[in-house]
Amino acid sequence: MKKISLCLLALFLTVACDAKPKATEETSQPAPKNGKVLVAYFSRIGEQYSVGNIKEGNTAVIAKMIAAKTGGDLFEIKLKNDTYPTKYRALTEVAQQEKRANARPEVASKVENFAGYDTVFIGSPNWWGDLPMVVYSFMEQYSWAGKKIAPFVTHEGSGLSSIPSSIKKTTKADILSGFSIYGHEAQNDRENAQLRVNAWLKKLGF
Repeated sequence: MKKISLCLLALFLTVACDAKPKATEETSQPAPKNGKVLVAYFSRIGEQYSVGNIKEGNTAVIAKMIAAKTGGDLFEIKLKNDTYPTKYRALTEVAQQEKRANARPEVASKVENFAGYDTVFIGSPNWWGDLPMVVYSFMEQYSWAGKKIAPFVTHEGSGLSSIPSSIKKTTKADILSGFSIYGHEAQNDRENAQLRVNAWLKKLGF
């Protein structure tokens, strides 16, 4: 009986030594390949085409979706002296005047530690087939060497227009595939807008 017990004990120890420990659930995650992310955007409230008076800008809605999905930092591009009209028609006239003058409205503040960001999402409404001039003011404040830029635009029919190439010309950065969405969709169909944003980000590797 003692001999049998010793044999069983030896067998148990052999199995226990050969057993592989289970992998722990808490495994370290690899660093994101796109590095640190900034989501910079210009957006307007007030009267907007096809959505009426809004309290959160169309582009702001999309910017927040991007930041939430990527873990990026949000930065709103604001005018230092914001005298833009809140009425839609009047605002389009100001936008056209600034474009003709190639104006550079002053930006209210700068991004802290801008050099630390690897990928920058730049968002704005499409004004007369172009970026609002204040976004050029924003871009011209920084060095874009070694950075990737992903443009996103809200519009009511103009899409991205030449905005990605304008960003490329200004920054000389690596421009990723852009994203455009109707303003009324961003404002009134946020579930579908989020799905579209997610699909775009997935293509970019986020």
